[in-house]
Amino acid sequence: MRVFLVDGTYELFRHYFGVPPHRTADGAEVAATRAVLGSVLGMLEEGATHLGVATDHVIESFRNGLWPGYKSSAGVAPDLLGQFGLLELALRAMGVHVWAMVELEADDAMASAAAVATDDPEVDQVVICTPDKDLGQCVDDGRVVQLDRRKRLVLDEPAVTAKFGVSPQSIPDYLALVGDSSDGFPGLAGWGPKSAATVLARYGTIEKIPERGSDWEVSVRGGPALAATLAAGRELAMLFKDLATLRVDRSLLGQVDDLRWRGPTGEFSAVCERIDAVPVARRAERLAAARA
Repeated sequence: MRVFLVDGTYELFRHYFGVPPHRTADGAEVAATRAVLGSVLGMLEEGATHLGVATDHVIESFRNGLWPGYKSSAGVAPDLLGQFGLLELALRAMGVHVWAMVELEADDAMASAAAVATDDPEVDQVVICTPDKDLGQCVDDGRVVQLDRRKRLVLDEPAVTAKFGVSPQSIPDYLALVGDSSDGFPGLAGWGPKSAATVLARYGTIEKIPERGSDWEVSVRGGPALAATLAAGRELAMLFKDLATLRVDRSLLGQVDDLRWRGPTGEFSAVCERIDAVPVARRAERLAAARA
C-alpha cells in the first residue's frame, strides 16, 4: 500500500497562478479550487487508494509568535485566500481526508501523518507530494519519499543528500543556517548552501558544531568569519532551527485506513455545480463505480 500526502496550500497557490481565472455567477473566484480538485482526482484515477490533503486554513501559525517575520497572509490576494475554505469543503465532499490547519501548519500535518503511516506494517511507502524544502526532513530510506508533482521528481534519501549536501535529519539545521525565504527567516549572515552543507556533513547538527578555534574553520572558505557569526548568533540559529523543525502530532491521524478513498459523498455533485465543475463530479462518480 502506498499513502499519498498532498500539500493543498502549495497546490492551491500553484494553480491560482497557473490556470485562467473563473468566476461563478455569484462572482466567486474558483479556478484554483476546480484545478486542485481535478488534480487530486487524477491521482485517484491513476491508482491512489489512500490519500490525504493538508491545507493552511489560517496561514499564520504558532511560528508567527516565535519570529515576527515568519510567513503570513499579508499580501496574499483575497481571491486566493477566499478559496482555502472552499477547497477544504469540496475535497471533503469528494471523500478526501483533509487536515485544515490553524495552530500548526500543513507541513506539520503531513509530517504527522507520515509518522503514523510508517508505523503501519501494511504501508509500503509514504509519498509526500510537495516541493517544500522543509519536508525533506521526513524522507526516510525509500520508505518515505518526497514528490514534486509539477516536475515529476522523486526525492529519496540519497537524492535529498545530493540536493542539499546533508542528510534528511540535518535539513532543519541546514535551513537555520542558510535561511528559508519562503517561510520568512533569513538564516545567519555569510552562511550559504556550500558552507552549511560542508560543516553539517561533518557535525550533523548546529549543537555539535564546535565553538571558535576549531579545525573546521580552516577547511571552509571564510571559516573564521562564519565561526564568529555562529558564535554571536547561535541562539538565533537555534530559533531558526526550531522554526524549520516540523511538529509531529499523531492525534491528527487515527489510522491509515482513515485515508482510504471510498468515493464522493452525496454533497459532491451540489458542490461541483456551485463551482461550475460538473465534469469533475461525473469523473468521481465513474471512478467510485469502477472500484465498487
